Amino acid sequence: MTKLNEIDRERVAQKRQRPLASPSDLGDKAAHDIAAAMNAALADVFALYLKTKSFHWHLSGPHFRDYHLLLDEHADQLLAMTDAIAERVRKVGAGTITSIGHIARLQRVRDNDATYVEPSDMLAELCEDNRALTRSLREAHNVCEEHGDVATTSLVEVWIDEAERRTWFLFETNQRGDSSGH
Repeated sequence: MTKLNEIDRERVAQKRQRPLASPSDLGDKAAHDIAAAMNAALADVFALYLKTKSFHWHLSGPHFRDYHLLLDEHADQLLAMTDAIAERVRKVGAGTITSIGHIARLQRVRDNDATYVEPSDMLAELCEDNRALTRSLREAHNVCEEHGDVATTSLVEVWIDEAERRTWFLFETNQRGDSSGH
């Protein structure tokens, strides 16, 4: 057997063991830790996306148009995060979420299966969920920073800012101030 065939066989054997392992200089422990933190965040983003869309679809009341558009904007932002998060996990050499069941096992954002929720309660719940997502993203940031994954930490910083903005908008939209200015 030639040296080249021996090298080829070794590569094939490695691929069978970890067929989706991407090359990364971060190492196995870093890939594992980062994937765990980011996959948990990804599950929360998917859960929050679906809850935001559900509330968007089931809104009713005098502020329908404004809330409907706000929640659609928030849902679009959340959905845009999902691919980037999953691709970061793959780039560090790990696997990511594979199914709805996988999301359900990892998510920390609680579902709301009610057929009707008062709009003010929707906004308050989504505000809290976005705050929880911010905490989750900060935890993931710390893990990525600990392992020197500057690319993921940089992306997470943007997502934290977006989650804080969503929290702010939901909070302010749900305020019940009087119009007299007092």
